[in-house]
Amino acid sequence: MRLLVSSLSMMMVSVFLVSTGFAELCVGTFEVDASPKIGGPLAYDPTKEITVPLSCRGIVLLSDQRPVVLCTVDWLGIANGANEKFRASLAAAVGTTADRIAVHTLHQHDAPRCDLTAAEILEPFGQTAPHFDVPLIEQVIKNASDAAAVAAKSAKPVVSIGVGQAEVKDVASNRRMLGPDGKVFATRYTACKDEKMRALPTGVIDPVLRSLTFYGSTDPLAVMTFYATHPQSYYRTGGANPDFPGMARNSRQAETGVFHLHFNGAGGNIGAGKFNDGSNENRGVLADKVAAGMRESFANQKKQDAAKLTLDWQALPVAIPLASHLNHKELEAAVASDETPFARRVHSAEKLAFLRRSEAGVKIPIGRLKLGDNQLLFMPGELFVEYQLAAQHMVPDSNIFMAAYGEYGTFYIGTRIAYPQGGYETSVGASNVAPETEAVLLSAMRELLGVPTSRVTASDFTETTGSGLQP
Repeated sequence: MRLLVSSLSMMMVSVFLVSTGFAELCVGTFEVDASPKIGGPLAYDPTKEITVPLSCRGIVLLSDQRPVVLCTVDWLGIANGANEKFRASLAAAVGTTADRIAVHTLHQHDAPRCDLTAAEILEPFGQTAPHFDVPLIEQVIKNASDAAAVAAKSAKPVVSIGVGQAEVKDVASNRRMLGPDGKVFATRYTACKDEKMRALPTGVIDPVLRSLTFYGSTDPLAVMTFYATHPQSYYRTGGANPDFPGMARNSRQAETGVFHLHFNGAGGNIGAGKFNDGSNENRGVLADKVAAGMRESFANQKKQDAAKLTLDWQALPVAIPLASHLNHKELEAAVASDETPFARRVHSAEKLAFLRRSEAGVKIPIGRLKLGDNQLLFMPGELFVEYQLAAQHMVPDSNIFMAAYGEYGTFYIGTRIAYPQGGYETSVGASNVAPETEAVLLSAMRELLGVPTSRVTASDFTETTGSGLQP
């Protein structure tokens, strides 16, 4: 029996699914503008222009379970109360629960911040507007929810899916440069003008871009891609733009006419620094390289009959161990003082928001979508690539996809052994979580992937000694 979503209200769909226990897999797509207003705040500067429009886009999956929504936004991050509100609104729009919604960002830097809890903390000091455009955030959430509701009602049956992968060459490189003593002596940021730093080894990365395509009876309906790297080629221009991963996504959608949803993988310690001197022209070069990987992954995909696949979504709420440096009084003082530097003031508010919510018992959801032997993990924060590699080794016989940059209140999430190594990503300013977070996340990943006895850890893939090729 065919599920005709377009002719039923969401309530009737729910009754249908419960009563029959069977329905074809269906997919709907949505996309809305997420660009700021001129003069509105980007992550670090006011908006001077919209160089390339930003988007909020996603897919709605319907099956014999309650609907699932997978969404990405061209923003720096969506944290704390904003992530919760975004998921709740999308859930209400399609008739499901918030734990079946994944909201992620691509982490562009010439793009807005999004944290409604931090915005509330800054409000008594008149500091909300310089950092957060609350009306924009609320409008994008509403527009996305309205569009998701339409997508659910117009969802089309999926006849098959295609799974592919391809290596992206000369884009990703590890940011953490270790010396012979195993300590980080420098960070190779995503734009690196130092030739000696660019000459250092690539380091631990995942060079593979993975794609999953939903097909109708003849043509593709939507494609999802996953690739782990910071997206910055250069920034602080005042011009809102989706940077090179967003450009690659946009070009592939324009080239194929197929809706394209891209996720940033576990790219917290990964960037383009080895291959990017920060020149303006190199943004297009990097975009073309990622687009080439998307194109090759799509071309070499293997089809799977959707009728033989069971969709299963599971979510685990986890309590993240807090970094020991998070201190109420210090953060509150930094937020309240007009002497606090601009960037530190908003970071203090964001940290305080995460601290308060965590101590109040608010947990972070980790999601897993399973389609046959394809498993998609939806993870929080600026996650280190080692978590992605660990997931792949936990289940070597499955196709593992990972999206990070979900709940952004954590900031960076390193591996256990990365914290004593030093470096920016695990510093007091950059990470809100404790080294023990690795054990918590690995436990959740094992449970979701169905490998509770796996001994693979993320730290297994962290370099412990450097090349000695210090500049």
